[in-house]
Amino acid sequence: MADSLSPDVVIIGGGPGGYVAAIRAAQLGLSTVCVEMDATLGGTCVNVGCIPSKALLQSSEHFEFARRHMADHGVRVGEVTLDLPTMLTRKDRVVAANTRGIEYLFRKNKVTWAKGRGTLKPGNVVEVVAADGSTTTYRARDVIIATGSVPIALPFLPFDEDRVLSNVGALAMREVPEHLVVIGGGVIGLELGSVWRRLGAKVTVVELLPTILAGNDAEVVKEADKVFRTQGLSIRAGTRVTGAARDGNRIRIDLEANGARDTLTADRVLVAVGRKPTLTGIDAAALGLATGKRGEIIVDPQMRTNVPHVYAIGDVVGGMLLAHKAEEEGVVAVETMAGRRTHMNYRPVPSIVYTWPEIAAIGLTEQQVKDSGRDYRVGRFPYSANARARTAGETTGFVKLIADAKTDLLLGAHMIGPTVSELAAELVLAFAYDASAEDVATTIHAHPTLSEATKEAALGVAGHAIHI
Repeated sequence: MADSLSPDVVIIGGGPGGYVAAIRAAQLGLSTVCVEMDATLGGTCVNVGCIPSKALLQSSEHFEFARRHMADHGVRVGEVTLDLPTMLTRKDRVVAANTRGIEYLFRKNKVTWAKGRGTLKPGNVVEVVAADGSTTTYRARDVIIATGSVPIALPFLPFDEDRVLSNVGALAMREVPEHLVVIGGGVIGLELGSVWRRLGAKVTVVELLPTILAGNDAEVVKEADKVFRTQGLSIRAGTRVTGAARDGNRIRIDLEANGARDTLTADRVLVAVGRKPTLTGIDAAALGLATGKRGEIIVDPQMRTNVPHVYAIGDVVGGMLLAHKAEEEGVVAVETMAGRRTHMNYRPVPSIVYTWPEIAAIGLTEQQVKDSGRDYRVGRFPYSANARARTAGETTGFVKLIADAKTDLLLGAHMIGPTVSELAAELVLAFAYDASAEDVATTIHAHPTLSEATKEAALGVAGHAIHI
């Protein structure tokens, strides 16, 4: 076992990829140091991303259900009012429970948390400067770069987290805005836009591309667009933001669509046009690290960079910027270090949108399969024909499965509907083991459950769904 200042592995970054890699490395008997400069572990996901946003999504869903849908179930209550301070306090408690949980897991697995800003130098030397200015130097056998990503700002709308917000500010507004303009119709924009719409804000989503949710299956996008508009989101796709100006507490946003110019005025603007890799403490050029066009670090299927004994995982390597992808990449990296034969398999990685209804996607869209030239078959099943969805009063959406016409191999799975973030796990397993649509179709699903829609869609690939 290496000594404390010459550990087997130093991980720079304590987000989902970094902290999971640290725990798995320790389980494999590697002496492990995880460097994190923030006051808490968990990175963007746990502190200002996945976890707090889902807490607010859940709370705002309860609020909207009580106001608009509870009476449909024969439950009548008095006037429903918003207690935003309590909602935000609950969100903060949820975040704190998760960060404390990671600290506990570090202690349990004997992972050293090096608190401070880490800088990687040649020879796998990592210098960590603490808040008090003191420096600790580690010389590691292997290093993992897990420095994550940061939101992309617009040059004419710099973040101040008061009126012009990234995800950080959008999770901490102390009052419901009168008009929130969301620039970007992707996952972050739609999730946080949904939160504040439910709580009473007028929300306008402006998207440069022809549709929201770029990269998703066209049928799902069409359904989602229809549902979100019905719920009250104003969506302006195919619209460019050409400029903006502050006037006290108001922001004027200049737009252009199909040659026509327009202006919106808002009291808050959420800029959610994407994220980019951040190399905090990593001088890629000086270290000789190969990077891509967007600044991402290039890695092989074992997450190795071109520099010996230096690995990279998570958002910093690009691709889908997802916490669960980063976690799996971290496991692959440390198991490779430990001499295990493994590689990263991106085929079964799911992507989720936690709006209501939820959206889940695995594998290829129908257009991607069509463009590949493969013959394929599609099975669809609507939640309106599912008994459990009817009992819950949540009948919006469908399951769509795409399979190879000759081999029946599942190529794509696309779901929009109630709790599809949970239902997707069955199909992730199917993709991981290269299952066919028939494998899913012949699996018994409990009745009545929402998961029966997945079975029915699989039956539909062969043309014999039962309940439609």
